[in-house]
This record gives sequence, C-alpha cells and structure tokens, in this order.
Amino acid sequence: MSGIVYIVTMKNEVRYYRFMRDEMTQQELADKVNVTRQTILAIEKSRFNPSVRLAMKIAEVLSVSIEKLFQLTEEDKE
Repeated sequence: MSGIVYIVTMKNEVRYYRFMRDEMTQQELADKVNVTRQTILAIEKSRFNPSVRLAMKIAEVLSVSIEKLFQLTEEDKE
C-alpha cells in the first residue's frame, strides 16, 4: 500500500534580517533574546526550530513580523 507522505520543514530568514539591522552579530541577537550564540547559529542553519516564545522575541528584536521571519514549507514524498 503506497501513500503520500508530507514533510513539513521550517525555513527562516533570521540571518537576512539580522544583517538588515545594522549587521547585528549573532552574539548581539543572542544577548537580546537571552540565548546562546550557538542557539542563534543553529536556528539560522535550520538545525533547531525555536519555540513560539523565542521566535516572537527574535521577530520583535529584528522589527519584523514572525510570518516574514519563519515560513513553513511542505513537500510531498511518495
């Protein structure tokens, strides 16, 4: 029996918007949202999906809507 499997991933634009904010460093962003620089790096590399609370904090610091910062992508595999 075969079926379609949907794979949902989250794409983010954290690095882009961080650079648009006067080239804010990962460390500066991390300090503002109370996480480590490694957490910001992992988010930017899509190795870690932030909690809703953290995503909202990052969006607020970067002055961008959460919808522009994070997008869900869906891919179907058979």
